[in-house]
Amino acid sequence: MNKYTQWFDERLPIFSFMDKQLANKPTPKNLNYMWNFGSLAGVCLMLQIITGIFLAMHYKADVNLAFDSVQHIMRNVEWGWLIRNMHMVGASFFFIVVYIHIFRGLYYGSYKSPREVLWWMGIIILFLMMATAFIGYVLPWGQMSYWGATVITNLLSVIPFVGESIVVWLWGGYNVGDPTLNRFFALHYLLPFVIVGVVFLHLWALWTSKSNNPVGIDLKKQTDWIPFHPYYTIKDMFGLGVFLIPFTFMVFFLPDYLGHTDNYIPADPLKTPAHIVPEWYFLPFYAILRAIPHKLLGVVAMVASIAILFVLPWLDRSKVRSANFRPIYRQMFWIFLVNVFVLGWVGAKPPEGHYVIIGQVSTTLYFLFFLSLPWVSKFEKTKPLPTSL
Repeated sequence: MNKYTQWFDERLPIFSFMDKQLANKPTPKNLNYMWNFGSLAGVCLMLQIITGIFLAMHYKADVNLAFDSVQHIMRNVEWGWLIRNMHMVGASFFFIVVYIHIFRGLYYGSYKSPREVLWWMGIIILFLMMATAFIGYVLPWGQMSYWGATVITNLLSVIPFVGESIVVWLWGGYNVGDPTLNRFFALHYLLPFVIVGVVFLHLWALWTSKSNNPVGIDLKKQTDWIPFHPYYTIKDMFGLGVFLIPFTFMVFFLPDYLGHTDNYIPADPLKTPAHIVPEWYFLPFYAILRAIPHKLLGVVAMVASIAILFVLPWLDRSKVRSANFRPIYRQMFWIFLVNVFVLGWVGAKPPEGHYVIIGQVSTTLYFLFFLSLPWVSKFEKTKPLPTSL
């Protein structure tokens, strides 16, 4: 630091904190590119906040103006089309990055002691992302926005005693309308900053418990560690460059590819779409919801499909973290991953015929993966672990 930054740092130690916790933070020397997705998630979050602030300057949270204001942004606001495309595509890429980040944690056992709270913070971030994405999807006020909001918010009515009151409060009335849109806009603007707060706690837990590694062992030798900068900053920059290739391609050439065509029709409460489909990143959970014909049990199963991740550190009792040394768990993991894709495929199909049966089988396999872990942990014969990297 020069004398000016040193003078500032003596009064507010930002630079020394960054030097200790980022630049010179000891990091396992064998982290592969799967560890890039944490920093990429941070980039996606900042991109969503920045583009969202600019979109909010021109958006009108009014049922008579919302749809037209989005078209105004796309057609008349200078660079408005680019900002909205980045925000719209960025939401999908944010979920892609976070889902890969979570599956990496599942494979390498990053949820195991002493990283349970770190894992919890990540799942809370996922919950907040889903809430933010859902209410954001309502804001364009197209057909799928309106009917998606009507169907999903109605699910809260299954809560005993208070469910109906919660739905009425959330709607601001007795149907999805102008008060609903205003509330959703306010929440959609607020929740990303809540996510930033939880991300800070997530990073704090990471600094305390330190990073996991592909081998999944506790590092003791000094030679197993390297400073985060410049080794992993360069690696993250390379990963960001690779990430931007498909991202910019989607922004400029296929911005609507992951959306639904019905959402480019203004919302009409008197005309129901033939098939109500949520965004692709909700499809596996939507398939679990529809797999159970009972409304209450379906909602419970959908919520439990994410909430079960909170108790995963206690379901998986194996002392070995990495799936590289766990032959049975590794096979289960890949079956589980394929099954999640099957659930996503089923969620996009009409709930009829063989799609219902496939959805029910896939839902059973989904929960069976987690509930069988205590027995797998007990009987699995693991490979010997190395003593160092």
